Amino acid sequence: YFRRMTNKLDQLLKLLTKKDRWLIIFIADPDALASAMALKRIMARRVETVSLAMVNEVTRPDNMAMIRYLQLPVRKLSPPLAAQYDKYALVDSQPHHHPILEKYPFSIVIDHHPQDRNRPVQAPFTEIQPKYGANSSLMMELIFNMNLRPGKHLATALLYGIKTDTHSFEQSFHDVDIRAFRYLSKLADHLILRKIVRSEYRVEWLQYFSQAFKKMRLLGDGLTVFMGEMDSTDILVILADFFQRVHDISWDLVSGISGNHLVIIFRGDGIKVDMGDLANKLFGSYGKAGGRQSMARAEIPLDALGEEHPQQFIWERLQSCKMIPKSYNPTKSKSTQT
Repeated sequence: YFRRMTNKLDQLLKLLTKKDRWLIIFIADPDALASAMALKRIMARRVETVSLAMVNEVTRPDNMAMIRYLQLPVRKLSPPLAAQYDKYALVDSQPHHHPILEKYPFSIVIDHHPQDRNRPVQAPFTEIQPKYGANSSLMMELIFNMNLRPGKHLATALLYGIKTDTHSFEQSFHDVDIRAFRYLSKLADHLILRKIVRSEYRVEWLQYFSQAFKKMRLLGDGLTVFMGEMDSTDILVILADFFQRVHDISWDLVSGISGNHLVIIFRGDGIKVDMGDLANKLFGSYGKAGGRQSMARAEIPLDALGEEHPQQFIWERLQSCKMIPKSYNPTKSKSTQT
């Protein structure tokens, strides 16, 4: 049903001894949370102790619901916490993905993101499958090869990890993602899964929807929104995903200020415009920018804008690539623009 991983499994199990204390580190999202749970299941009873630590703060409702309903014992990574362990594992990421991760000598790295040839992963055990849509599918392969049966909570987590990272199989995925999803569907708690899936918004976020409706600018089959200063960039992602559900909207850009950066979230139907290429073309020379065909992100230091207003900065670059007409005047009312 899954590929045989005998040699890889032998390499992994040789690293797990009763005297070691392991800390599994990750950048929290559904796929990473599920992957960490799965690796902990593999390590159970083979090491002295194993704990989970996340680099980032969890603010998205689905992540919070996942931790709550699946009773995940997750803590925020800190130097005092890390000092209590002598071995470190990394899932759903690679050390160069975050400055904090580069500080730890990982013995295990399991990931599904593309490798950087200039920064190869160095660890006694590595398993990286960039063709896989979700890291949860890779973890399911390992569990299956160990003849382990995931319990309801683990099966639910892995199922949701696959669902989110493949965008319900609307984005790139591998045959193993389908096999893992089908296998886990029989074991998961679908009532809990439904609660997690439906936890999309927080009450305090509803005000931002009202603001976005007032600030949005329709541009043919596209839409832009500049939200101003934001406490969290999560709401930019939520809004960008929301507008993609509107009929006749094929692309949208939702932007805002977070700290000393202009953050721009790109979403598209992946047909007319490659959003990853667009983000890099428009903003790659100013800061970090890139992504996939239907989704991308740009983060630009405000210093790079000079005296230019962030909203005007975005519009001028959209005009340069003909995403909006040259005659477009952002100071006019919404009704005159649409």
